[in-house]
Amino acid sequence: MCQFFFTFALMEFSEVLGQDYLKNHLIKSIKNGRISHAQLFIGKEGSGVLPMAIAYAQYILCSTSKDKEACVLKCSKLTHPDLHFAFPVTTTSAIKKHAVSNLFLQEWRNFIATNPYGNLFEWLQLLGVENKQGIIGVDEADEIVKALKLKSYEGGFKIMIIWMAEKMNNASANKLLKLLEEPPEKTVFLLVTEKEEQLIATIKSRCQVLHFPALTEMDIENGLIKNEGTDISIAKQIAIQVNGNYNKALHLLHNDTADEQFEAWFITWIRAAFKAKGDVTVIKLLIDWSDIIAKTGRETQKQFLQYCIQFFRQAMLFNYGATDLVFIHPKSPGFKLEKFAPFIHSTNILEISQELNKAIYHIERNGNAKIILLDLSIKLTKLLHKKEV
Repeated sequence: MCQFFFTFALMEFSEVLGQDYLKNHLIKSIKNGRISHAQLFIGKEGSGVLPMAIAYAQYILCSTSKDKEACVLKCSKLTHPDLHFAFPVTTTSAIKKHAVSNLFLQEWRNFIATNPYGNLFEWLQLLGVENKQGIIGVDEADEIVKALKLKSYEGGFKIMIIWMAEKMNNASANKLLKLLEEPPEKTVFLLVTEKEEQLIATIKSRCQVLHFPALTEMDIENGLIKNEGTDISIAKQIAIQVNGNYNKALHLLHNDTADEQFEAWFITWIRAAFKAKGDVTVIKLLIDWSDIIAKTGRETQKQFLQYCIQFFRQAMLFNYGATDLVFIHPKSPGFKLEKFAPFIHSTNILEISQELNKAIYHIERNGNAKIILLDLSIKLTKLLHKKEV
């Protein structure tokens, strides 16, 4: 899958798209000296949760700094000695064991500099390990404890941003509980998550929670025009389609080809599922397909299944005439969305989505991917042939 690169200014509140109410709330809390020591920022992909956390951290550090210009420069390069990060990592060809965030800081800085609205799959792609699941493990928790027990380098706050905090396993989460309850003086934890339901309750209960809404169409339109120099009419068209996800907007704008492999897998799957209904011998095609996908990494499998959910929803929108909201345009020879769309309707879309989400759930919990995908495929053969009521 291809990598694509964008350029962002790092990272002041003025550079964060939308979310004006939350910006004002955070700035006011700093000015009033009411900075909570543990905060949980919750928002869907592309809503700007990580950029806001970085902007907030910079504001805290630099508003009390004796040399504000130098502070802003260090924060902009993510090299401020009192700004710490933890994020999901895994072993690589270079790092065989005890993978922790500090070993990937250069890659992390590149990731944030190119697209701070990016997702976990893109981060693992950048590391070249999308065939593995990234976690925040107990080794990481040890590093966090060690870093925050040291005195602040510049005599002010120390800030720890934990990105994708839902990827903490139980061992690391339990190790951090005491630190969250009784942090060292002038220490701030900013936990960033897309899936709060996957956080253990004891972590969430120790944090002040901020929910981030999806970006508005105007936010995304303005962002594309300002950051990418996009024509107004194109920016408007993209903003309508992406459901508040600026990361998706960037993919559409730059004609990202990362979904081409997913499209090929999806269409192969759909064609086999249609044939299998009337010809049981075709079940071998579904077995072979399941085997191919199962050989990829779990992060790739989950990302692909999310793509499938989106494709089915797009087909339903097309079926009901909401073509202005359709942004998937299949390129595979012989596959026409207008011919496929009538098979996706109000009678089967909910069940299809439920089965795909169940598959993602079991894959996340290290279920046997081949069995999960084959079971999903057999169910799909029935659901695709359900008649609309």
